[in-house]
Amino acid sequence: MKKALNINTRQIVLLFLLFAGSFSNTTSFAQTETIVSGAVTDVKSKQSLPGVTVSFDGTTAGTSTDADGHFTLRTAENVTRLKVTLIGCKTALLPISMNKVQFLTIRLNQEGHVLNEVVVRSGKKVKYSNKNNPAVELIRQVIAHKKSNRLEHYDYAEYQQYEKLTMYLGDLSDKFRAKNFFKNYQYLFMEQDSTQMGGKTLLPIYMEEKLSQNYFRKSPYSKKQIVEAHKQVKYDPQFIDNQGLQSGFNRMYQDIDIYDNIISLLGNDMLSPIAESAPTFYHFYITDTIKDVNPQLIELSFTPRSKSDLMFEGQIYITMDGNYAVQRAVLSVNKNINLNFVRQMKAILSFDKNIDGKYHLMQSDLKMDFGLRKDKGGVFGERVVMLKDFKTDHPEPDEIYKGPAVSTVPGAEQKADQYWNSNRPDSIKKIEAGIYKNIDSLQSSASFKRMMKLFTLLFAGYYDFGPFETGPTNTFYNFNPVEGFRLRFGGRTTPDLSKRYYFETYAAYGFKDEKFKYFLSGTYSLNDKSIYSFPQEYLRASFQQDTKIPGQELQFVQEDNFFLSFKRGINTTWLYNDIFRLNYVHEYPSHFSYKVQFQDWDQHPAGTLYYRNLINGVEQNITSLKTTELSAELRYAPNEKFYQGKLYRTPIPDKYPILTLRYQQGFQGLFDGQYNYENVTANITKRFYLGQFGYADVSTEGGYLFGKVPFPLLDIAHANQTYALQLQSYNLMNFLEFVNDHYAAVNVDQNFNGFIFNKIPALRKLKWREVLSFKALWGGVRNENNPVDDPSLYQFPKNSAGIPTTYALDNGPYMEASAGISNIFKVLRLDYVERLNYLQHPDAPKHGLRALVIFQF
Repeated sequence: MKKALNINTRQIVLLFLLFAGSFSNTTSFAQTETIVSGAVTDVKSKQSLPGVTVSFDGTTAGTSTDADGHFTLRTAENVTRLKVTLIGCKTALLPISMNKVQFLTIRLNQEGHVLNEVVVRSGKKVKYSNKNNPAVELIRQVIAHKKSNRLEHYDYAEYQQYEKLTMYLGDLSDKFRAKNFFKNYQYLFMEQDSTQMGGKTLLPIYMEEKLSQNYFRKSPYSKKQIVEAHKQVKYDPQFIDNQGLQSGFNRMYQDIDIYDNIISLLGNDMLSPIAESAPTFYHFYITDTIKDVNPQLIELSFTPRSKSDLMFEGQIYITMDGNYAVQRAVLSVNKNINLNFVRQMKAILSFDKNIDGKYHLMQSDLKMDFGLRKDKGGVFGERVVMLKDFKTDHPEPDEIYKGPAVSTVPGAEQKADQYWNSNRPDSIKKIEAGIYKNIDSLQSSASFKRMMKLFTLLFAGYYDFGPFETGPTNTFYNFNPVEGFRLRFGGRTTPDLSKRYYFETYAAYGFKDEKFKYFLSGTYSLNDKSIYSFPQEYLRASFQQDTKIPGQELQFVQEDNFFLSFKRGINTTWLYNDIFRLNYVHEYPSHFSYKVQFQDWDQHPAGTLYYRNLINGVEQNITSLKTTELSAELRYAPNEKFYQGKLYRTPIPDKYPILTLRYQQGFQGLFDGQYNYENVTANITKRFYLGQFGYADVSTEGGYLFGKVPFPLLDIAHANQTYALQLQSYNLMNFLEFVNDHYAAVNVDQNFNGFIFNKIPALRKLKWREVLSFKALWGGVRNENNPVDDPSLYQFPKNSAGIPTTYALDNGPYMEASAGISNIFKVLRLDYVERLNYLQHPDAPKHGLRALVIFQF
């Protein structure tokens, strides 16, 4: 109802799920004289072994095997042996030849541990306790030593990093592969061991690689990544926002720092097994001691106390050299965890020893398998990060640490295949090497274009005809008490017509008021980029003659959407608007932007709404209110990520605040404008992550209007009379119920992510999640703008019984609160909303149920 009209990143993943189930001056990773590649398998099962540490004996040069057990290692040092180690297996030392390229097949034997038989009998189950528990004492030592084992322990640090993210349609059946659509595209499919995550048959759909140099400085604090090479699968921008797709996938597959208290995954906060509060929420067990490595390691297994909580389970291997550092970690999630669509997840972190005896991350391998069903179809993704040439206490010039946290060198996206083949720290599979070209070839096929047009129609509501697209389809028909049945048809041009000029239009007709409405806009891009790509810079002129409900403010949905036809209560206060706008928008890569707008607005009351004043005690009807206005808006959203859909930018929530400042100036006498006034508004929104207690979305806003104006020009509180839950509006307030010339508002939406329900056996399997909300609006109308004190002003509207229906906040703030359940059927949020005051107003609802369709992990 709210987000079903726009494609965001979660919906792209779901789209792939549905599809699968239904049918140069850079620092380089330079090649050196001795190169050893190979594959590591288990000698008995013959299965590949990921996360195996492979190093040149006697040196610090090393790596870890990838998900398929493969590795590549290079060095210019004098080396004669290769050392291969894996916890639980015998260490292998293999001779190698210097100054040669060689491939080794390595088979590891499991370490045999002879244990005396121990028989334990008890009349009752022993209750787990932290007290006198050696595993808990050990984890407390790890926690106590976290600070000295983190990157932030050093004054300076730097390293080279390689990242690879690949996404596949997985668990594909032979029937799916045999579909006519894929008859000429069998080369796209990838085969792997059927026991591997993702299933036997995979269809690559996305790949991204980065090579970067990374720098850290403790004081003044700076953490800088300079991307030297970047490669990404790119789809036709008419259908997919590639930058948004990249942001969304990287948001899902974030870096995992086990030393952080909170680890972000899939937009959720998950408690690290070595967080300060970990002993309260995890069970820990010592499950093995590994003595044939130096230093000796203790295998510590852990599992969440509540299997449904957003926490990990797995093993960490602790060094027994006084550092109490993590040498290796295997993180997964319980099958009962309260995560949507996640069938499997596994992260393997491998750490290497520095010269000073401390450990740093050497490689991480994160795999996740998503699906609507447990056994068929799905999306499988893997992100591998490799670190090399880790250096500490080596300061660089100040210029290195300055500037944005992430910067990209010019030409990073134009690196040739030869560059990538020479600079990747490890070779990639043949099928992966061909993903970029294969996707390009696929997009040139007529059948693929037809499929993308169909998906765009279903999910975004537009159908593409090349230079012009029609839509959105959900606005073609609706109804309301003023217009009756309303038909609308429109569309807009696409970049196929021009990348600089864009035109948009629609025409509508109401069968009750028998009036035509229309909209026409023209946009000129000033930076030679699509106006739907970031950063934008454009000039737009538009004229609209249409209806509007005063005070209705919608997010990510159009006013004449069919679903908004259904409203509660009396809904007859409308406007006919004639609006001319001229906009200039300029965005910067830093996510600072400004907008300047000229607006000429002629509004006419419609339905039961009227404009009247008293002159010498005589009522006069006013049929038109004209204003001419110039406004400016400043917006700063640091590190903002979003998906650019056909209609709206859908933000990808993060911890960073968004700040907006607006200024409006009305001019009397300019183009028949009737009033002078000034209006200043400021807004701050931010998501607060609260660990095990979920997260809270907080929005605060304040405004002040200077000047004497009639009530239609005051701030009209954002009301909602639909049955859809609107997070930024007051869901039990009537349209045009409150007006203010000064106000302050706060909105808190707390999501507990199942923290309470996960502890209740009867609710645990449902995977419901608790939500609480509170909204308050303080404000008022000064005497100069109150028609009670000045009858020459427009009178506040009254109903047919002569009872006022529009008010000033003269008796404290308006407040409403709600408690709800989200994740019903994995897509539905249902809130019970209670209005806390101003209940004496006519037709004021005391409570109600509101629903929101939202896709989330």
